[in-house]
Parts: sequence; C-alpha cells; structure tokens
Amino acid sequence: MVQFQLQAPFQPTGDQPQAIAQLVKGIQAGHPYQTLLGATGTGKTFSIASVIQQIRKPTLVLAHNKTLAAQLCNELRDFFPNNAVEYFVSYYDYYQPEAYIPVTDTYIEKTASINDEIDMLRHSATRSLFERQDVIVVASISCIYGLGIPSEYLKASIPLKVGSEVNQRQLLRELAGVQYTRNDLDLGRGRFRVKGDVLEIGPAYEDRIIRVEFFGDEIDAIRYLDPVTGNIIQSVEALNIYPARHFVTPQDRLDIACQDIESELESRLEELQKEGKLLEAQRLEQRARYDLEMLREVGYCNGVENYSRHLAGRIAGEPPECLIDYFPKDWLLVIDESHVSVPQIRAMYNGDQARKKVLIEHGFRLPSAADNRPLKADEFWEKVNQCIFVSATPGDWEIEKSEGQVAEQVIRPTGVIDPEIFVRPTSGQIDDLLGEIKDRVDRKERTLITTLTKRMAEDLTEYLQERGIKVRYLHSEIQSIERIEILQALREGEFDVLIGVNLLREGLDLPEVSLVAILDADKEGFLRAARSLIQTIGRAARHVQGQAILYADNLTDSMIKAIDETDRRRGIQTAYNKLHGITPQSIAKKSGNAILSFLDLSRRLNAQQLETVCEQADELSIDQIPELIGQLEAQMKEAAKKMEFEEAAKYRDRIKNLRDRMLGNHG
Repeated sequence: MVQFQLQAPFQPTGDQPQAIAQLVKGIQAGHPYQTLLGATGTGKTFSIASVIQQIRKPTLVLAHNKTLAAQLCNELRDFFPNNAVEYFVSYYDYYQPEAYIPVTDTYIEKTASINDEIDMLRHSATRSLFERQDVIVVASISCIYGLGIPSEYLKASIPLKVGSEVNQRQLLRELAGVQYTRNDLDLGRGRFRVKGDVLEIGPAYEDRIIRVEFFGDEIDAIRYLDPVTGNIIQSVEALNIYPARHFVTPQDRLDIACQDIESELESRLEELQKEGKLLEAQRLEQRARYDLEMLREVGYCNGVENYSRHLAGRIAGEPPECLIDYFPKDWLLVIDESHVSVPQIRAMYNGDQARKKVLIEHGFRLPSAADNRPLKADEFWEKVNQCIFVSATPGDWEIEKSEGQVAEQVIRPTGVIDPEIFVRPTSGQIDDLLGEIKDRVDRKERTLITTLTKRMAEDLTEYLQERGIKVRYLHSEIQSIERIEILQALREGEFDVLIGVNLLREGLDLPEVSLVAILDADKEGFLRAARSLIQTIGRAARHVQGQAILYADNLTDSMIKAIDETDRRRGIQTAYNKLHGITPQSIAKKSGNAILSFLDLSRRLNAQQLETVCEQADELSIDQIPELIGQLEAQMKEAAKKMEFEEAAKYRDRIKNLRDRMLGNHG
C-alpha cells in the first residue's frame, strides 16, 4: 500500500479537522467533484496535504501560473520530505508562437528558449509516475498540452540488470534511438560516453550519472555517481533508462507517419489550387517537402510538433495524450485557486485554434497542425477521476459540479477574523481616506487602495504625496521584478500606502496591511464583481485590526453578496474564538532578504549579489532555482576561462547543491 508520510510541526485546528474528514469521506464514497471553500490564511494547503496522506492516491495539483505552482511545490515538499513531490511547468523561459498577420502580410516564426533545469524536472515527474505510487505532481495549466504517448515512452525505456547479457554496440544504438547523444568529453543530461568496458549515461530526468560496468558482454555492476566528484552514491541491481525526450517515435511508426503526411499534403495542395490559392499552395509544398526530407533523414524537423497527429497515429480531432495520461487509473486532481484556473482550462483551446486557423488558411501549415493542441475543456474533464476545487471564492460551475459536497474552512489558526467592512459615500471620500491612512501610519500599519483606472491611481498617488504620505503606485506596466521590489518595500515600511488597479487580489501575502480601501465599489464589472471584492477585502484578513472601506453611493448586488459572505464568516470565526477562549494574533512573517525576493529570469545579478543569494539559498522558491543555476554556470565558465579553477569549483559545488534541492533528493 502506498504511504504518504505527512510531517508538520502542528496538528489540524479550527475547522480543518471537519473539512479534512468531509473531503476524505467524499473521495472514499466515490464523489467525482468536491470543493474546499477556504478563506485566506486558513491553511488550505495543509488540509489538502492531510487529505492526500489519508486517501493514498497519486495526486496532480494544478495551479494557474508557475509562481503559484512553485509556492505549492515548496510547501508540499516540506510536508512530504520522504515522498516524490514533483514540479511540472512549461519549460520555456521565452516563447513566441508561430503566427501570421494577414493584414500586414507578416509571418512570425516560432522562437523559444528552453530551460534545461525545468526540462529535467518534467522528465523527473513522468519517471516518478512510472516507478512510484507516492507521487504528487504540482503543475501549471500547460500540462494539458500533448506530451508524447506514455505507452511508447515506457516501451522505449531500456532495462538494465546486473548479470544480464547485453551486446554493447546494440545498447549504444538503443540509446541513440531514444534521443541520447554520444559525447566522450562533456557528459551532461541526455548524453552518454564509453571508456573501455564502462558506459556512463547522463539521464534526462535527474542530476546523477549512471555508470554501467561490463565484464565481456555481461553487466557486472550498475552504479549512481556524483556528477561533480565522481564518487559512488549507490549501487543498484537493476534500473530503466527512460528516453531523453517525451516524444518518442519508433522507426516503423515514423515511416507510416511520413506516408500519411505526404498523402495529406497532396490532398491539401489540390484544395488550394482549386480555390486559386497558388501562392499558398507553393508556400505549403516547399515547407512540407523540406520537413518530410528532414523527418526521413534524421527523424526530426523544426516545428515537428505540428505533425504530432501523424507521428502518434491519432485520427483527426482525437485529443492528444498529456501529463494526465501518465497517471495510473486511480488518481486525484486538486485545482488551486479554481475560480481562476478552471476558466483558464476552458480558454486554452480556443486561443490556440484561432492562431492555427490563420496559419492553415494561408498555407503555412497542413490542416493536421490544428491537432497539435491543448485539451478541450470537456476532454480534460473526461480524463479526471476525482477532483477537489480549492478557492476562497469558488465559481458557480465548481459549486454546481460539487453537488453539495462543499467543505468549508473559514477559521484561521491565528484566530484572526475577516476584516470589518464599512460602506461610505463618495462625497469627501479622499479626505476621509486620508484620515484613515494617517491613523494607520501612526500605528505603523499599511494600506492598500484599489481604483478602477490607471489615471485615477496616478492622480491619487500625486495627491497623497503632496500631503506628506509615503505612497507608491503599482500598475500592469511595471515589470515583475520591480513589482516584487515594491511589495517588499511596503512590508519593510519604506512607504505606507500602495495604490493599484487589478493587482491587489490573489496571491498577495501582506500581514502588515490593516486597511483595504476600494474606490468606486458600486461600479459593476469584473473588478467589482462579488468574487473580486471578496478577494480584495481578503488582503486585510491577516491583520488583527483588518478593515475594508467600500466607497460607494449605491449598494450593488455584488457589494451585498461580498458583505454578506464576509459577515457570515466573521460570525463563525467570532463564535469559535469565544467558545475556545482564543485571542486573535496577527500573522508574523519575516519579510525576507530583498535580493532573494526579486531574483528573476530578466535580471543578471553581479558577483556580490550572487554571493548574498547563495548564502541564503534555502529561502529561494523552486521556480527561482533554475535561473540561479544559469547565472552560476555563467560565472563558473567565466572563472574557468580566466584559469581561476578554485573559484570555478566553488560555483560547481553550489550548482550541484541547488540541483539536489530541485529534485527533492529522492531517487
């Protein structure tokens, strides 16, 4: 029986035990959908971890962006240090999809930069799913894109066993057949080298070297080596070498695929010529013939994913196989921030098809390219076994699908209750707000203000500055690094008020904020919908004296819903505190090192900053590590060029430690 060993310095408290028990009971009873309605700061991740521990199923945790996925992965790795907690997100640092703009006759070629470390983590996730049952994969929505064929990927793996007879030449051919390349000088991921009776392989899915020692044609020993020191880590009796790429096409399948592509090309050229689209026909023939030649000669071409339907042997319109297909039949899906993630799942397909349709119509791609796509929403849900939606404000669709299976978690371990809400008229609102801000400044507390337009945010910032208030403005044009620097500065008290438009909702953890002010709260729309209001009000829910002021001249339906829901939660929280004699305490969180907080792909740190980051690397999130490794590798090469080998070795050791942490130190 699979075991998940949950390790936490605390036990379930408040309404966590009831929520956990209800979700576990629902899964055991076979309910396909459930919802965990958890208020901000109530420990939703711990509750989900407790459910996973009890139901003992491989679990996919879905998040709507890489950063949130990394945060969840770090938390779950802390809870399950002895289990396989994997990170699966898009491996592109930069991605510009192929596109065509007919109005200006502009063709945009696909350009992408693949992050090697994240690619390794993706392979590590699929390897774990084949070899273990105690697996949690934290993924972004990109996991609904095609990912080869699991059966072919598994079939293409190369089994090695001590004592078995193996033809070495044949083994090298097999490695080349699953996309490994020979390199006797630089052994890295996806490469192998041969030295006499020793074969060394850099697997695609981990940062250890596999050494296979032969005695004649018999495998004498299989060992894992440290890639830096070359020391033996462990000896094993048997293992599988998995392909270096998820897309594996056997030669016989490739031959059939090329015939199918040629057949489709002939048919499409005939269609275009009948329609008088001679330029499009010429364009398509030139490209497709070149791609076919590349496929036949080397088994690969640029944009090979556009032929995935033929390479996988699927029929037109059939959904591609994705990460979900690597899971066993009995698995659990958890969708975090479901009110954002579920609509994203619905939107992925339509956006992809709109772009592909233009390329196909103008002769840049064959019609089958449309089948290189993410799953449609209904295809995704057909693959789902059992699902838990997690959100402070779940959507109507999630609640409806859950059919009454909604577990509530609104009591915080700290005893902090939801913010008190005040509705005030817009007449004289700025002077009223100024007085409230000054009260918070005196108490060394922070204020968030949300406006409807950038112009209003700019004007309000200027007005408050003229009156001696330390205030900053956050808007969509501010880059991610600067955005995090601004939030860091707010927490550290460099200024007291932050003003923004739509950047003050999900994912902001600011315990110092005791006041949220919402201007134009009665202007119905996305930014002032009930769920948006609840999320925005929740930014003050980590402070004992949290309050929210809604400036409005009318009470809209959305405002009434948000106020009623907040009052309902306050009632439950207050009654619980009174019953158990709990005195609310604000969440005390360190603001952390500023450099660690804004380390990002778009910024090159100098040597001194890198030194500071490395000293406190334990505070880095999982999505920051690949960038740090990249920067350390650049410094290592620079040091080696200057013959500063001791310095280069220092960087090498740090890179190894970071890679170990990324892989969670599990084999």
